[in-house]
Amino acid sequence: MDQLLAMRTFVRIAETGAFAKAADALQLPRSTASKLVADLEDHLGTKLIQRTTRSLNVTPEGAEYYERAVRLLAEIDEMDAVASNARAQPKGRLRLDIGSSLANSILIPALPEFRALYPEIEVQLGVSDRPADLINEGVDCAIRGGALADTSLIARRICELGFVTCAAPGYLSNFGVPEKPSDLEHGHILASYFSSLSGKPFPLLFRQGEKTIEINMRSMAAVNDSTAHLSSLIAGLGIGQTFRYVAQPHLDDGTLVPVLTGWSRHSMPLYVMYPPNRHLNAQIRVFVDWVAVLFAKVADV
Repeated sequence: MDQLLAMRTFVRIAETGAFAKAADALQLPRSTASKLVADLEDHLGTKLIQRTTRSLNVTPEGAEYYERAVRLLAEIDEMDAVASNARAQPKGRLRLDIGSSLANSILIPALPEFRALYPEIEVQLGVSDRPADLINEGVDCAIRGGALADTSLIARRICELGFVTCAAPGYLSNFGVPEKPSDLEHGHILASYFSSLSGKPFPLLFRQGEKTIEINMRSMAAVNDSTAHLSSLIAGLGIGQTFRYVAQPHLDDGTLVPVLTGWSRHSMPLYVMYPPNRHLNAQIRVFVDWVAVLFAKVADV
C-alpha cells in the first residue's frame, strides 16, 4: 500500500464527501480509491468512513485522523516544494473561479503576464457569477466580492470596487434623466441583475451622507451574469448599477452615461479565497500574491 497516496485519497474523500469526486480529483480509477481507503483502514485497524448505499460519513476516528493527516500532508508538500525549488518555479494545475465581468475585464487580459512569470502553471479558469463550492468542485481558489458566506475558507482582501449608476444615451432620451433616486420609481425601467443562487433581483442602493435608499423597480429583462448585465445597459434595456472599473471604457466613449452622480453606493470588498489545507500550495501562494497586486491597480474605492 502507498500510504501517502492512501492518506491523500482519504483526505480528499472526507472533503468532497464522495469517492467518485475524490478519485477524479486525484486522477485515479474509482476502484483504486476505494481499495486505498480499505487498505488504510486495515492498516490502522479502525474504520475511517462509514458507507451506506445513500450516504458517506466520516467516523469519529476518521475525523481525528483527517485533522492530523491534513497537517502532515501539508508539511510534506512544503518539504517537497523547498527541495525542488518549487518556490522559484511552481508548476502544475491551478483551478480558479471568478465572476464574469471581473474575469473578462481584469483577470484574463492580465493572464499573459502571469504566464510569463510562471510558465509551468496551467490555469483552469471557471467563469461564472454562481459562487463555486471550492471543496466539492475541486477549485483551488476563487475571487469573490461582498459578504463572506463560508467562514471556513481563508480569505485575503485584495481591494474594493466602486459602483456607478448609468444608462445608455438612447434610454435616457426615451425615459428622461433622473434627478433623485425616487424618480426611478416613476416611469423608469431597471436593467435587472438577479442572484444565481436565490433568483431574486438585486435592488439599486444609494447613499448620500448619512442617508441611504433602496430602490426596487420593474424591469423588462433580467440577467444573472455580470458581463450580460453590462451588455444590457449598453443596449438600452434599462438603468442600473455596475462596477465603475468595468463600465469606465463605455463611460469614456459615451456609450454609457453616469446618472445620479450626487449619490454613491458603498464599494464592494473583493477577496481571494482558498481552503485552509491549501495554504502551502506553491501555485496558490504565487497566484494570491500576484492577483493582489493586479487588483490593487484597478481598485476604485
